[in-house]
Amino acid sequence: MTDFSNSIPLPPVAELLPHQAPMILIDKVLSVSEEHAHCQLEVTQVHTFFDLKSQTIPAWVGIELMAQTVAVWSGYRAWQTGSQPTIGFLLGSRRYHSEVSAFALGQVLDIKAEQLMEDNRMAVFNCRIESQGQELAVSQLNVFVPSEGKLAAMQQNKEANT
Repeated sequence: MTDFSNSIPLPPVAELLPHQAPMILIDKVLSVSEEHAHCQLEVTQVHTFFDLKSQTIPAWVGIELMAQTVAVWSGYRAWQTGSQPTIGFLLGSRRYHSEVSAFALGQVLDIKAEQLMEDNRMAVFNCRIESQGQELAVSQLNVFVPSEGKLAAMQQNKEANT
């Protein structure tokens, strides 16, 4: 397994995701390799999904944190070739399980995604969220990255239907 982060400095998250604020939910990329990505988030009051009353982020947001970590993995691969990150689709999550109902203010979350397989622009990732070495949530994500031609066709179809 090649660790891309050892040879090239990691760019900011915003350069790797096809998202704009406030929907960039993770803070930084810690490492990326051919088969994994490791990102991090500190739970703060400025987070898009932060609940002021409970002082937490709901645990169901963990699926999106995992999906964005997978997108960072894909975006880093594109960045290495000088390309822009492409839009991908979360097709589904399997067995999302969280040991907690929410992520607490000040908690540092390590979000990790490991590719299990990739075939014909579809991939499956095992993902987990940890804090201080304790596993808080796990899931398996199924994702799809369409070709540029397919994406353009999908966008034209959307415009024609609006």
